[in-house]
Amino acid sequence: MPIIAVKNLEKIYYNEDVETPSLRGVSFDINAGEFVAIMGPSGSGKSTLLHILGFLDRHTRGEYRFEGKTIDDYSKEEIAKVRNEKMGFIFQSFNLLRRATVFENVKLPLMYSGKKEPEWNDIAMRAIEKVGLGHRINHQSSQLSGGEQQRVAIARAIVNNPSIVFADEPTGNLDSKSGGQIMELIDSLHESGNTIVLITHETYTAEYSQRIIRLKDGLIEKDEKVASRHHTFIK
Repeated sequence: MPIIAVKNLEKIYYNEDVETPSLRGVSFDINAGEFVAIMGPSGSGKSTLLHILGFLDRHTRGEYRFEGKTIDDYSKEEIAKVRNEKMGFIFQSFNLLRRATVFENVKLPLMYSGKKEPEWNDIAMRAIEKVGLGHRINHQSSQLSGGEQQRVAIARAIVNNPSIVFADEPTGNLDSKSGGQIMELIDSLHESGNTIVLITHETYTAEYSQRIIRLKDGLIEKDEKVASRHHTFIK
C-alpha cells in the first residue's frame, strides 16, 4: 500500500461567483521510502497540493489517502496527532520561535506527542546532533544564520520520527552554499529511510530526488524517474 495515494484530485477556490481551479484532476502514488520532487512554476498548484497532502487544506473533488485513510476518517484531534507524529514539515521561512533556543524549538513537537516527558530531552538532542548543531543548542534561533535556522527546522521536523517529511522550497531563503548543505542533509534523511516530498521550482534541488512530478496549470505534465542522482549544487 502506498503511503500517499492521490486520484483525480481537484481543488477549486471560490470567490463570490468566481471559480478558480488550482488542481484539475491529478493522480499519483508515493511509496514509503521514496524521494519525490514536485516541480512547477508559480501558480502551477504545487503549494496547494502540499497543503492537501499535509492535511493543512481540503480538496474539492477526488480522493487523497495517507497511509490508507482519507481526511474524513479522522476527527480534528486525530488530524492534529497525525500531522504532529507522522508528518514532518520544513518551510522556506523556517517558522521557528525566534526567542526560543535551538533546544526549545526542536523539543516543542514532543510536548504534543505520545512520548513520555522524561524522554523528551534525549530525543531532542539526538535530532539536533543529526543536523550537526549540538554546539548551538542554547542559542536563540534569532542568533543563527539562515542555514543554521533551516537545520533547526529540519531537526524539529524529524524529532517525532515521522513517516514522511514535506519540504516546501527549503533552500528558497538561502545562498547557494547553505542551500547545498541543506539538500545534502535532506538527502541523508532519505538515505536513512525517511520518505521525502520536496516542493521546488528549481531543477538543481529536484535532481536530488529519485522521481520528479512536474505540474503545470494544475495538471501533471510529466512524472518521471531521475536518471542519475545529482549531488553537485550549482546556482
